[in-house]
Amino acid sequence: MALSRKVYTVLKYLPDGTVTSPKGFKAAGIHCGIKKAKKDLALIYSETPCSAAGTFTLNKVKAAPILISKDTLSLRTKVRAVLVNSGNANACTGKEGYDDALFSQHYLASTLNIKENEILISSTGVIGQRMPLPKLLNGIDQIVPFLSEDGGLDAAEAIMTTDLRKKSYAVSVKLSKGEITIGAVCKGSGMIMPNMATMLAFITTDADVETDYLQELLSDAVNISFNKISVDGDTSTNDMVTIMANGVSGITIGKGTEDAGIFFSALSDLCKVMAKSIVGDGEGATKLVTVKIINAKSGRDADMIAKAITISPLVKTAIHGADANWGRIISAAGNSGADFDPAKTGIYFDDLAVLLPGYNTVLDEEKALEILTKDDFTITLDLNDGSYSATWWTCDFSMEYIKINGSYRS
Repeated sequence: MALSRKVYTVLKYLPDGTVTSPKGFKAAGIHCGIKKAKKDLALIYSETPCSAAGTFTLNKVKAAPILISKDTLSLRTKVRAVLVNSGNANACTGKEGYDDALFSQHYLASTLNIKENEILISSTGVIGQRMPLPKLLNGIDQIVPFLSEDGGLDAAEAIMTTDLRKKSYAVSVKLSKGEITIGAVCKGSGMIMPNMATMLAFITTDADVETDYLQELLSDAVNISFNKISVDGDTSTNDMVTIMANGVSGITIGKGTEDAGIFFSALSDLCKVMAKSIVGDGEGATKLVTVKIINAKSGRDADMIAKAITISPLVKTAIHGADANWGRIISAAGNSGADFDPAKTGIYFDDLAVLLPGYNTVLDEEKALEILTKDDFTITLDLNDGSYSATWWTCDFSMEYIKINGSYRS
């Protein structure tokens, strides 16, 4: 979905690090030794207390940082910082891993001279390995002096695992009483599946938003973005999306106002851009595919069918091979459990019809091949049975995906 420029402007981080970021926030990213050579520790910090909200993985197996950050947010107190490491998930590490995470929260609080419950923590990387705590604590000592207003790119790099590209964005939003900014960094490449995925996203804004309303806005934005993507159908142990609002702009987002509608539009579109960037950078991915379900009996049916198609290995391998095998697509829809009539269904690649109702095959192989060899295209299923729709995003499966995941720990 393109970001509308009528009410807000996209501000992308430039190669030299120049960026317009939310007022009052600083960030940094360094190498502290958890990974062999690459940056592996990020810190996002607000000079003033923030309202904060978050959404977390629904995997029953949750990493220690997830449990601690959920507990921190449940206190409904103000938050000042987010500490993120890559290279080690601190998941399935028992009481020792939990205590390690708690101590890192405590150590950062003492270093920044703030309260422990003002800090969120997050980890991503290999599951089941004990955190090298001395390296992490040494990294905290090192990273604090590097905090700066233009440190977003370094932070984005430090949270990467198998990602090929840094993912950092910002939007400037014009409201009735002035301008606010929303900034974000995210990571994700594999273990991507709705109900969060091995994806992390950290959003900041200088708007003033009350905590409960901020949670409502974030949950709604996540539901139509991060919860509509799939790379491989696996939901991770460490997924989280958080937002911090420090109010430094002096502009309040009041529930039910026109400004609130504009703010949510910018936030949700930014989340969609991040979600699509994660799928587009999926492990071994060569194609970003939008899956649209239209004219379904219910929103639930539309989502069920879209999910089934986006997680199907047969569909995803056909996409990689540019094989116009629409039979795999309708078969995946039929396996979804959704209520629809296959005989009423039409299938389209971009605007090219390949199947019309009544099982009328109208596939033009040459034109289909032109579309399927593009790196970004849309598959649409018209169910012709209602007024509901859903849009999801996925990518292809390639041999590179197997190569990456066959040697992930090395």
